[in-house]
Amino acid sequence: MAKTNAGNFFEDFYVGQVIRHATPRTVTTGDASLYTALYGSRFAVQSSDDFAHAVGYDRAPIDDLLTFHIVFGKTVPDISLNAVANLGYAGGRFLAPVYPGDTLSAVSEIIGKKENSNGRTGVVYVRSTGYTADGTEVLDYVRWVMVNKRDANNPPPEPVVPELPSALDPQALGNAVPLLDVAHWDTDLAGSTFRFGDYAKGERIDHVDGMTVEEAEHQIATRLYQNTAKVHFNQHTEGQGRFGRRLIYGGHVISLARALSFNGLGNAFHIAAINGGHHVAPLFSGDTVFAWSEVLDTAELEGRTDVGALRLLLVATKNRPCADHPLKDTDGKYLEDVILDFDYWALMPK
Repeated sequence: MAKTNAGNFFEDFYVGQVIRHATPRTVTTGDASLYTALYGSRFAVQSSDDFAHAVGYDRAPIDDLLTFHIVFGKTVPDISLNAVANLGYAGGRFLAPVYPGDTLSAVSEIIGKKENSNGRTGVVYVRSTGYTADGTEVLDYVRWVMVNKRDANNPPPEPVVPELPSALDPQALGNAVPLLDVAHWDTDLAGSTFRFGDYAKGERIDHVDGMTVEEAEHQIATRLYQNTAKVHFNQHTEGQGRFGRRLIYGGHVISLARALSFNGLGNAFHIAAINGGHHVAPLFSGDTVFAWSEVLDTAELEGRTDVGALRLLLVATKNRPCADHPLKDTDGKYLEDVILDFDYWALMPK
């Protein structure tokens, strides 16, 4: 009996399957520091114990996307080791703050699968949930991933495509944040004077800065999350694939774009939900990432006088500044230099 893990292929998944993932991971201040070193994220609540404590947290929580990446990384050996590409996200909720010292683990359920017309790959729909050691649910989300078949001659399964929400109700998103003392929200230290009431639906913000992706930092980042997908690491196999080189992990793009969004959204301190997201095109080392955001909606939260919610569309491009807010052409097709659209709810102090 083989003692090594070759990963699951499309045929190995079935709807209703529940997978408990290895290995639990205790998050440390070292992880938070390395995350900052990789992306340069500057949101004050996650950067400063003093700032976080002054507004109502016990101390600085770890970045929401670091929580996401660690939980995501747990799932890779079982879900996407043999993936062609991770395609998109929906229905993601950040349910509780995670602090250094918390231990994260993950469980996934297969909620859909559908073979592609080429007969060689299929799409698997997965709901993954992250927990702390005491059973607190901190994150759940759906993603869909294209996975290779073991044998193209195997017959296709009956397709099951789950119905997913286009957006989450913002009224259910405030529980992960303590009641904030916004009188102690120091806008000088936060790096932005703009609060919830300063943003309007339809507003577009060019985040101005660009960041070039290097091979070494991508490799370090993906290892930090214990993400073992060969499309990111194995040039021997990927050199023979459709791109001839390794892909940059899609989550790396999300974190880069989120870090860039500080310039214009510096007080959007908490990602409350992921409504949807698509990796539109691949990113490779040497490419430079730019980003812009559109305010899709604003929402007052029942029972919360301290924060409001902004629904934001974060768009990342490669090798194209975003002063003209590019996204789609006149036919509604993505421009070739768009690499990500990411629809999320963020909380911001009033």
